[in-house]
Amino acid sequence: MRLILFDIDGTLLWTAGAGRRAIHRAMLDEMGTAGPIEGYRFDGKTDPQIVRELLELAGHPDARSEDRVTAVCRRYVELLTAELEKPTQATKLYPGIKALLAALEPYETDGRALVGLLTGNVQHGAALKLRSAGLDFERFAVGAFGSDSHHRPDLPAVAAKRAAQRTGRRFTGEDLVIVGDTPDDVACCKPLGARSVGVATGFYDVAALQEAGATHVFPDLADTDAVLAALFS
Repeated sequence: MRLILFDIDGTLLWTAGAGRRAIHRAMLDEMGTAGPIEGYRFDGKTDPQIVRELLELAGHPDARSEDRVTAVCRRYVELLTAELEKPTQATKLYPGIKALLAALEPYETDGRALVGLLTGNVQHGAALKLRSAGLDFERFAVGAFGSDSHHRPDLPAVAAKRAAQRTGRRFTGEDLVIVGDTPDDVACCKPLGARSVGVATGFYDVAALQEAGATHVFPDLADTDAVLAALFS
C-alpha cells in the first residue's frame, strides 16, 4: 500500500491571496503588527511558522509564545472563513486535480493506496480552502497539518502514524509519496526516506524542484497517466 500525501496551496489549489490577507489581518488584530509581511514568502511554511517568523522579524516580545501564536491562528481561521465566502473570491483548482483524485479511487478501493494531506495549513484552514475549491475534506483519509507541528519536517511522521492507526500497516521509506510545489515539500521527505513528486504550479519551476532533489517533477498534474506512474513507480 502506498501512502500518497498532497500539499494544498500551490499544489491542489490557489486561493488568490485569501490566506495571506487573513493572516495579515489576524496578526494586526491580535499582535498589533504583521511585521514585514509584504516581502515575506509564505510558500512551503506552516501557518504557525509564518506567524512566529513575522513576529520575530518585527522584534515582537511574544514571538515565541505558543499561546499568542495559537491566538493568531485562531483569529486567522475566522478571517479566512470570511475571505473565502466573499462573492469576489476565486479559488481555483490546478489542471488535472479532479481527474487525478478520481483516478486514484480504484487504488484506494483495492488497498493499493491511501490518499491524504500534508500541509502547512492548520487543519480547519485546510478544510476551508478545500471546500472553497469544491473538494471534500473527508475525501482525504488522513492528514498532517501545521496545527500538528510548526516544523514541517515533523509532518510526514505524523501522517504515517495516523495512516498506520487507520490501516494496521506501517508506512516507511518508499511507501510514502509526498506531492508538493516547493523545495520544503521535497526536503520534508528525507527524514523518513519518502519519495517526492514535485509540481511546478506554485512559485518554483521544474528546474528548482529538480535541484531540490524531487524524485519526479511535473509542470502540472494534468497528465494523469504519467503522474500515476510516478506515484506507483
